[in-house]
Amino acid sequence: MCYPAPFSARPLFFLALTLLTVAVAAGPVLGQAQETARSDGGMVSSQQWIASQAGADVLAAGGNAVDAAIATGFALAVTHPTAGNIGGGGFMVIRFPNGQSTTIDFREKAPLASHPEMWLDENGEYSFQVHHLSHLAVGVPGTVAGFDKAHRLYGVAPWADLVEPSVDLANDGFELSEALAGSIARFASGRGAQYQASVAAFTNNGSPYSAGETWRQPDLGRTLERIRDDRSDGFYRGTTARLIAAEMRRGGGLITEEDLDQYEARERTPIKGTYRGYDVISMPPPSSGGVAIVTALNILEEYDLTSMGHNSAQYLHHVAEAMRRAFRDRAMYLADADFRDVPIQRLTGKDYAAWLRRDLDPERASISHPSDVDQPYESPETTHYSVVDADGMAVSVTYTLESGYGSGIVVPGGGFLLNNEMGDFNAAPGLTNASGLIGTEPNLARPQQRMLSSMSPSILAHDGDLVAVIGSPGGRTIINTTLQLILNMVDFDMDIEEAVAAPRMHHQWLPDRIRLEADAVSPDVVLALEQLGHAVQVGGRQGSANAIGVSARTGVRIGVGDPRSADAGAAGSSGPGGR
Repeated sequence: MCYPAPFSARPLFFLALTLLTVAVAAGPVLGQAQETARSDGGMVSSQQWIASQAGADVLAAGGNAVDAAIATGFALAVTHPTAGNIGGGGFMVIRFPNGQSTTIDFREKAPLASHPEMWLDENGEYSFQVHHLSHLAVGVPGTVAGFDKAHRLYGVAPWADLVEPSVDLANDGFELSEALAGSIARFASGRGAQYQASVAAFTNNGSPYSAGETWRQPDLGRTLERIRDDRSDGFYRGTTARLIAAEMRRGGGLITEEDLDQYEARERTPIKGTYRGYDVISMPPPSSGGVAIVTALNILEEYDLTSMGHNSAQYLHHVAEAMRRAFRDRAMYLADADFRDVPIQRLTGKDYAAWLRRDLDPERASISHPSDVDQPYESPETTHYSVVDADGMAVSVTYTLESGYGSGIVVPGGGFLLNNEMGDFNAAPGLTNASGLIGTEPNLARPQQRMLSSMSPSILAHDGDLVAVIGSPGGRTIINTTLQLILNMVDFDMDIEEAVAAPRMHHQWLPDRIRLEADAVSPDVVLALEQLGHAVQVGGRQGSANAIGVSARTGVRIGVGDPRSADAGAAGSSGPGGR
């Protein structure tokens, strides 16, 4: 593969507006522009428009899509603390201009001292608090190692240029939007209040910030400077590693400097499927998303969804039944493939989908049995972003701290939040019940095992051409949000703006119900679904699919910030962008 020569000069954090088109979703965002960005060069779409702009700056200065994805990710760690991070982990899917693809797995790992019974007390009783909201809930972070590995393999810009925008944002600060000011104030007075370093990082000397104020994060700035200067060694070794290990000892956690030193990101073979002639490229285990999406698409391929009508009762019934079957398999088979033999080829095969369809009744809902296997809680607080450069390299990234603001623990002197991803491991061996606990063997905590995830960064192509870069936050709803983006574009010929804006639904096998976004369908459709035997819940919103579509006619990149997220936005570059 041929890639452009490295930069000869460092990009400015904010280039002239003539090089950039910025788009943000509707909401109370300072400095917002139009809702959708279009460019014949590069494009970045993320949940925080300032981070999208940081990535677009890199494209305008000659970086490729991997470079821009790294810069965007580091900027999100400063501007979107609920999920943007250097203390968490995630996944990256890359499609090259020649159609080849790969993935980078930087999911967190269990510390070396982990074991399957670590969330049981001395009486053998399970503790949700310890599992999800304690220092024992923190997994070894992967984000910095993942970005470093992606850059060493496929980046072209100097590493320091990709981290410097986030250093500037942390040290110099940025104006808080109404949405972000409210979010950090709620966190600092809520879960974060028990940790002195968290209060210090997210308040103005103990007082809540207001919209329009400048938020500076000097401890985080110093941590990012170490990463800028020493790459991943600036995080996994030296000062930052010592700070993390010290906080773990103070709070009774397990992560040591040895755990940090041994962490490695992995390059993995993507999950690939086809749907009505389109190519679907997604993330393999320990993500469950790619397998589940391809399984559901294979089931649905035999039905004429278009004639049913978008979000009709018949359409929603068939999609829910496909989701039900894919999520049952998720619970039964999927885990870290380094520790478990996952039958990927069988689960993503067309023949297996035909077998799953055998008992799909078009006139009656199936029944999900808690006695099969239930599924553990998975937080909806994640973030997704999409990047395309001028040469057509596409990068889809989803990463997370697990819960909003992760464990709530800011590393003293480090300025960054730690994840609570150990909560994605099963509760304990054999501990499966109808209330939602699961004790099946594949996803139990073991030293250095990566916990199962629903994150589903994905890319859609057709006849060798890039069509869309997609994904979403949302816990287990991620899988179904991404699935519906594909159905919207392929079966209903929606452009990327329409596909992102369209109302969404969710079924995850257990609990056995369809969840519909507020005002997604008429009361008549809800009644028809109930007559088919479905339990239906209506309300709320689902995901934040910050996506990029590519016009088949003109090749123009169309970046969309999901209107469900107040600060989401896209930024396009007419600069070099990878050429």
